[in-house]
This record gives sequence, structure tokens and C-alpha cells, in this order.
Amino acid sequence: MTLELHNARVRHDLQCLNYGGPDWLPPARHADGHVYDVVIVGGGQSGLGAAFGLLRERVSNILVIDENPAGFEGPWDTYARMVTLRTPKQLTAIDYGVPSLTFRAYWEAMHGSDGWDAIDKIPRRDWMDYLRWYRDILGLPVRNEARLDLIERADGGLFRLRLADGDMLLARKIVLATGIQGGGQWHTPAMIVDAVPKSRYAHTSEMIDFGALRGKKVGILGGGASAFDNAQFALGAGVGEVHVFVRRASLPTVNPIRFMEASGLIPRFPALPDPVKYRMMVSFFDRNQPPTNDTFQRALASPGFELHLGSPWLNVEASDGGVTVTTPKGLQTFDYLILSTGLVTDPELRPELRQFAGKIARWSDRISAPASERNALVDDHPYLGPAFQFLAKDPQDQATLHGLFAFNYSGLISLGLSASALSGLKQALPRLVAGVCDQLFLDRQDEVVSAYLAYDEPEFNACGQNAQVAA
Repeated sequence: MTLELHNARVRHDLQCLNYGGPDWLPPARHADGHVYDVVIVGGGQSGLGAAFGLLRERVSNILVIDENPAGFEGPWDTYARMVTLRTPKQLTAIDYGVPSLTFRAYWEAMHGSDGWDAIDKIPRRDWMDYLRWYRDILGLPVRNEARLDLIERADGGLFRLRLADGDMLLARKIVLATGIQGGGQWHTPAMIVDAVPKSRYAHTSEMIDFGALRGKKVGILGGGASAFDNAQFALGAGVGEVHVFVRRASLPTVNPIRFMEASGLIPRFPALPDPVKYRMMVSFFDRNQPPTNDTFQRALASPGFELHLGSPWLNVEASDGGVTVTTPKGLQTFDYLILSTGLVTDPELRPELRQFAGKIARWSDRISAPASERNALVDDHPYLGPAFQFLAKDPQDQATLHGLFAFNYSGLISLGLSASALSGLKQALPRLVAGVCDQLFLDRQDEVVSAYLAYDEPEFNACGQNAQVAA
């Protein structure tokens, strides 16, 4: 089979599912212009999956916006530096149970079933190619190079989205499908910001000119998976030495996500009581995600790699000769630093939410964990509703937040591995789409019920009703 033949298969499958049927929502009107039923912010895997889900539900007056150029949405062909995805290749995510839309079907169309058997995990850049294909074959409405600056309320219960280029969009609902950093921001320790010029360090989430670091000595802070992704990538790009510093005495070996995938926990996590969710996610943060075996071995086998365990950075100091890092084991000087220091989730950190953040409920507003279990990172996460909708601290403010959905890392504590991981998208996307559509319907329930009660269009053709009827 060729990809062209496979595309024909996809189109036929969609026809069999009556994909593209007429909308059930009447258009909204506003003096300032067109009103979208839903604007999805973010054109990566979550945003594209949400768009397809809404189109399946016959909500087609939608728009996806993304700040990146077309084909470079999300991390996969920008700052991600792993060779393959970390998830098992058998997991499905954004296909909604349509077999021809799975990555496996896409891959086999080009490489055959033997080609599928030959790969252990999905190559990172091939996953991005799949997302480009998915967007194209489904005809998803995406507007690129459109960065959201501010969300505000408009009259009529609508939202106004102000873009960086000065344009403005109107929408009934907004879905923030803004990825792992979309609920807050990447974390850079203050001691780095205060002491080191920005030209000498970068977070793993940033673009890095590794060509300029050829032959140089680089220090990486952090023991998570992205630290080793960047280490092996840097050495492969010609960096002379890469030293990874980990505060723990040993690397984590257990990946709790593998348990979640196998146990049925991912789809049913939202049903757990809040104290159980809290305790489990404190444990999730404490464990950290280890590097994959192949990534670690690739780094370990590279000349110039060195791992420093039990070596937190106590101090950093910049000089003309580089950046000196102090650990309990001594001093090291580097030409450049890379920070694998994770992120912080807090609506207050999102500039587009500045008119709403103070009204959004956090986990600290909903649960008081024992002092031995309290975790500030968990507490700052928004406390979301069952369909990823923002909830208000004060019930009187709920109308202000009505229609805002956080389909990003914000949902980790409330809904588990959902929009925050590829492992959870299969279950999370239908939940989100159902919640958005339920709101769109219930917002106009009085109109719908009145129209139903008044409905009197005949369906049965009573022609010949005067014919003789047997007694």
C-alpha cells in the first residue's frame, strides 16, 4: 500500500462515519465580526485532536490558532531532542478509534507491517510528520503564526481573543491546548537568572545553537529524561564534553506512567476522591520520570559524557572564562549551561489569563492535605471540572469563567495523565469534547426545549388516509 491509497481508505472510513454532517448550532451574531463556536489555542497533538473531536460532533465553526509556523507546532521538531517518543508504540491517542487514523496504519502504509515490527518506539520526527499528515487529511482549520496575548470577556457571554498582530477573534468557548508549559512556565532557578548572562545558558525547552558549542564543555542540571535527551543530542552534535548533575544519590529507575498505562488508572483517575488524587500526584512528582534505557545508554557510550550523582548545584558564578558551578564535590567550569529543571503550573503565570487568574480555584482552595503530604507544586495547580473547565474560587465568579477549558498540563492533578501526556489523550479528548459540546448545548437549552415543544413538522405521509379502514 502507498500513502496515497491509504489516504483514500481514510476518506472512505470518514464517509462511513458520516463525518462532516451539518452543524446543529445556529450561528452567533456580534457587531464586531464573526463568532466562532470554539477557538482552540494550540495546534499540536492536543489541539488537533480536539478539533477533530468537535468536527465529529458536528461543531465545525471552529478555529485552531498556533504561534508557530505551519508544521512546527509543539515540541517535536523544535526543542524536543529525544530520538524516539518515550511511550510504547502500541498506544493510540488522537484517532478516536478510527483504525486508519492511527500512527500504526499511517506507518504501515509507507513501510509495511514488517516496518512496524522493526521499530521499538516511534521516531520523534516521524511522529511530527504524522501530525502534519493528520492535520492535512482531516482538513483541520488551523491558523499559524497567530500568538494569543489576552483573553477578555465580550458582551453576549462571548470571549474576545486579542492576538499579538493586533487582530481580534470572538468565540463562545476557548480551549487552551497549550501543551506542557501552557499551564504556567518553564522553571529556571533564581541563582542562574541572577548570576549568569542569558547568552550562557538555556532551558531544555528553548532552541539551542549546538553548532556554536562544538568542542565546548557543557553542564546540564537535572536528572530527568530531558537531561539525558539533551546530553546525547549535544554530544551527537559535536559538543566536546557534557556533564549531567543530579542531586539524588542514584537515578530513578521506576517509571510510574508504565503502571498507570497497564492498570486502568489513566481513564479512571478522574473518579478518584480528591485526597487520593492529591496523594498520588505528590508521589508522581517525587518519583520523577527516568530516562529511557536507550537514551541513557546512548549518552553513556558517547565520549565526553560524565554523570555526577549526589551533586546539587550550590552556587553558580559567571566570569570571563565561563561559568563556575559549585557542588558538594567541588568546582567545575563550563562554557555553557543547560537546565533540565522542569516547569511550574500556576494560572497567575499565564499572561493571556491575567483577567481571570485571580478567580480560578486552585487545589489549595479545595483540599487541606496533612502537613507531611503538602506540596506547593500540587497546590498551585488549578482545580478543574470533569471536562477540563476552569472552576471559580467563589461561586459568584463562575459565570466569568464559563466557557474556558484548560486542556494542558493544568489538568494533571484533577484529571491525571490526560492532556499532559500522550498516554492519556485517548481517554481525555472525548471527555473534553463532550464537555465543550454539553456547554454549547446547555447554553441554549431554553431555546432548544421551546423549539422542540413547538415542533410539528409531519414526517408520516397521510395521503390516502380516507381509504376504507377495516372495522
